[in-house]
Amino acid sequence: MLSGREDMRISIEARQRILGAAQELGYRPNLTAQSLRTRKTYTVGLVSDRVASTHYAGEMIQGALEAALERDHLLYFAESGDDPEAERKLLQGMLDRQVDGLVHAAMSTRTYRPSEQVRSYPSVLLNCLDETGEFTCVVPDEEEAGRQAVKLLLEAGHRDGVHVVGGSQVTRRSPDGVYAGRERMRGIEEALSAAGVRLSGVSECDWSSPEHGYRAARSLLDSEAPPTAVVCCNDRLAFGVYQAAGDCGMSVPRDLSVVSFDDSELASWLRPALTSIALPHHELGRTAVSLLLSPDEREPAVHRIPMPVRRRESIAAPRR
Repeated sequence: MLSGREDMRISIEARQRILGAAQELGYRPNLTAQSLRTRKTYTVGLVSDRVASTHYAGEMIQGALEAALERDHLLYFAESGDDPEAERKLLQGMLDRQVDGLVHAAMSTRTYRPSEQVRSYPSVLLNCLDETGEFTCVVPDEEEAGRQAVKLLLEAGHRDGVHVVGGSQVTRRSPDGVYAGRERMRGIEEALSAAGVRLSGVSECDWSSPEHGYRAARSLLDSEAPPTAVVCCNDRLAFGVYQAAGDCGMSVPRDLSVVSFDDSELASWLRPALTSIALPHHELGRTAVSLLLSPDEREPAVHRIPMPVRRRESIAAPRR
């Protein structure tokens, strides 16, 4: 009866006495023993490359925790540090603990080939794209985010002098941002083409620091036909663009409109505050665990999570 069974021949009075005594004594069911009968441990394993050591880890993990707790599951979390052998051991450790399912997470969106040890196990890829087409994937909708960035500029009246700083050639230095760069550029180019607007140019550069954004923007702003608006591929580059505009005697957004991606803390601290399209870390984590624990919805597919637009003060109509 303490296990929740309702098919036992016990009177209502006896049931109430037993339950009252159990509550008074602080009785808790033995979940390990229950799992032997039900073959469910009500636990979920999340193994990542380096989510926990990054600034945005909290939101992604928080979303995953919420979805697990809403379904009466606990979440085990482990990080491999991008070490394949460490990942193998962590995954095996999760399987040895008989978790009900696994989430494989990456900080930067990338392709991923799940190991053989988990191919037959309920799994969802978080911020990863499956090379084999066998798994459910949850990723940000980067292409739509590129369209949204262009939409903001078009609504403000920008049709000439729109330039991109960052581009899709981040592959030269690091795999981080490869997928984001490609998808964001596709969305930007499609939205401009649909509006009959020609992109003035792309300044390909490393995304890793404001210095690269500064150098790219300084070259543009010193040219004979400086841009009226810049789409930066992340907030670090946008910071460099702000600095370059100031050094050239220009003001954002009066002389130069700027829109960016990621919505880091830097975006709201810049003056004027930077309009940026946020990475939906919380919703990514929440959706991954929700799909994992909803078998009917866990068909192999790519679920693209919308990236919220954070409108601030960095966009204005172009000066005549």
